[in-house]
Amino acid sequence: MRYGVFGEHRFCPVCGPLAAKTVALDALSADEVRIRVLGEVGRDTLASLREGGVLDRTYADTIENVVGIVEAFAERTFRDCVPGADAVLYGKGKIFQRLNDLADLYRDHVGADVRVHLAEVWPMLEATWAARHIHTHADGVVDHKYLRQVPSSKLRVGQRLRSTSGDAHDAIDNARRLIEGLSAPRL
Repeated sequence: MRYGVFGEHRFCPVCGPLAAKTVALDALSADEVRIRVLGEVGRDTLASLREGGVLDRTYADTIENVVGIVEAFAERTFRDCVPGADAVLYGKGKIFQRLNDLADLYRDHVGADVRVHLAEVWPMLEATWAARHIHTHADGVVDHKYLRQVPSSKLRVGQRLRSTSGDAHDAIDNARRLIEGLSAPRL
């Protein structure tokens, strides 16, 4: 059989729907490639992209994407492995968007305490989730909530949060670790 698959990996024409972990890791890899390609363009083009806001927007988009990828993975995996997941999730809203609530849910119902297993990167994950909120809901402008969630920030209320290539790469790497942590021990 010959076929071509273009775009995001969600479904194999031979095997059917792909595993949630495969989908998530492939999506993170796609964002990683997008950032890497920016590093391969010429200096003049890169300067033009920087001036046009393309770099800032790309890094902010990556932060937003990372949180969305983890959210989709965590929800699908939770629903697959927790009997009565609908009842557990009833009335909790977008719980998988909220990192600490997601961690509590997995600890209480799956047995995976990712805050303990990822203690060294947990503050960075919290900063990523806080940055996603600022980029998505506040046009990148820092507020008091962000500063409470990221006490190490040197920014002040009203300043713009700029995500960098390094921030985007770190977010992807830490999201991979989080996905692995949510996949173990019982998943």
